[in-house]
Amino acid sequence: MTSGGPVVYPLCPGVNVVEPTKALLLIDLQNDYFPGGDYELARIEAAGGTAAEVLDRFRRDGRPVFHVRHEFPTVDAPFFRPGSTGAAIHKSVAPLPTEAVITKQHINAFAQTDLKAQLDAIGVKNLVVVGAMSHMCIEGATRAAADFGYGVEVIHDACATRDQEFNGRSVAAADVHAASMAALGFGYAKVLAFQDWK
Repeated sequence: MTSGGPVVYPLCPGVNVVEPTKALLLIDLQNDYFPGGDYELARIEAAGGTAAEVLDRFRRDGRPVFHVRHEFPTVDAPFFRPGSTGAAIHKSVAPLPTEAVITKQHINAFAQTDLKAQLDAIGVKNLVVVGAMSHMCIEGATRAAADFGYGVEVIHDACATRDQEFNGRSVAAADVHAASMAALGFGYAKVLAFQDWK
């Protein structure tokens, strides 16, 4: 990087990044998770709204943004079917033409994608993670990112999940979310509320 001003990075065309060391990962904020979708999550509209605020801040600061979306390989999937409206990124965090979109088929956003290559190509060292589901793809990406050596911050009120069941016991979405955030905060990431994130 030169000292003469912003540098345009080829994998983020149109974005002038002064300090590209921190990037945003918006994970699986797709229509099927929102009201009217095939797999609606608890508190998803609130989480999506907070994620949109995080996104706005990254855009204002000229920092890299990576949208991650899941698409199952077959049309008989319960949600995120290939080519479906439900698999599209929700309008509240719709990507700009200059922002990278990573399509994945695994829980971990780094698995069999070029996400790490794109991050490393522009010198990213730290990640901010928002999206869904807290106990699945947020955990998967955060743990993998920490293992790769990235510093990770998770904005917990910009993440959502849904009720789960284990061994005949129903587990409320709020408890699923809390357990995931507690685990990540213990050893993988700094877990913050949006109002405390700087």
